[in-house]
Amino acid sequence: MKGHVVGLHLSEKKGTIKTAVGAAEFTALGIAGDAHAGNWHRQVSLLDAEAANRFTEAAGIVVAPGEFAENVLLEGIDLAQAALLDRLIIGPVELEITQIGKECHGAGCTVFQRVGECLMPKQGLFARVITPGIVTVGDKAELIQRTLSVHVVTLSDRCSTGEHEDRSGPRIAEMVTAHFAGTRWHLAVDRTVIPDEPEMLEQILEHDRDEMTDIVITTGGTGIGPRDITPEVVMGLADIEIPGIMEYIRIKYGADKPAALLSRSIAVVMDNTLVYALPGSPRAVEEYMTEILKSLEHTLMMRHGLGH
Repeated sequence: MKGHVVGLHLSEKKGTIKTAVGAAEFTALGIAGDAHAGNWHRQVSLLDAEAANRFTEAAGIVVAPGEFAENVLLEGIDLAQAALLDRLIIGPVELEITQIGKECHGAGCTVFQRVGECLMPKQGLFARVITPGIVTVGDKAELIQRTLSVHVVTLSDRCSTGEHEDRSGPRIAEMVTAHFAGTRWHLAVDRTVIPDEPEMLEQILEHDRDEMTDIVITTGGTGIGPRDITPEVVMGLADIEIPGIMEYIRIKYGADKPAALLSRSIAVVMDNTLVYALPGSPRAVEEYMTEILKSLEHTLMMRHGLGH
């Protein structure tokens, strides 16, 4: 999606209307001379000019450039299509989208004072600088959408030969897809079925790590049987273990079903890939995914430095 810059605005103090400039220096900490520059995730604020025009026309007001407190006003790019972690290329500068919307200053916002609402909480985007440089009004801009990649891996000797139907892997994919439906994320879910072979699982996990797959969810092989090898393989590649979520799930469902406490399900971080190793039964998958999905996006954001 391509467009161009129609406005650049800076302010020396937070909570004040920004002043239009013809060019701005984007540094590793944000825009030089702007109050919001710093070592945090909301270094640069972005606004869609078409959305701003629709808002002001509906409200019947005139809004001065920078009055929405936007650093960059873009035309030709529908920012409502942008998701977290998407990239925005503006001239020589590359930005990463880090937040969608924000809390309005209310009484401290001149637009809110006149209309009773503001555009930035719903339409504004925030970003951090990945590649510094000088941006000039009129520079071309392009939104690069980032795929949120999920790989579901079923481990089952019998499912891998077609002897049994894999019902757990498809259920995980279905629940993930339903969870992200209607959100801005650009989701892609792949599925693989393999036998309970440690070498095959290790190869898949290493490939997903190297390809920077966001989330891997395995099902099967977390029990104490002679072919249950998933936890050992996953832990062998893990950089960080996330014990709390699986401990909670075991306790929650083990209270009524003591056999659930025998599960060795684990959650880990492998480089920047989140890995969840779940039991193999469709019922257990339903229970585990119900809990995992509650914190999945926050966990993903924390790994990218956006969770605090």
